[in-house]
Amino acid sequence: MADTDMPTGRTMGAVSARESAADRRRRRERFLRALNEARQVRDRVRPRLTRAARMREAILLRTFRW
Repeated sequence: MADTDMPTGRTMGAVSARESAADRRRRRERFLRALNEARQVRDRVRPRLTRAARMREAILLRTFRW
């Protein structure tokens, strides 16, 4: 007698993999949002250092073109 209302091991694995991927995307999105917010706060609090960092990055990008 087969139990048809219970998912098979293969189906349960696929469902849990899909849920874990969705959870991972959700956690990643939350992390990136927090990181962006932290960068914005840092830029507001330390404008001189931010400007210096932008200048260094611009010089680096101009210097090492490929």
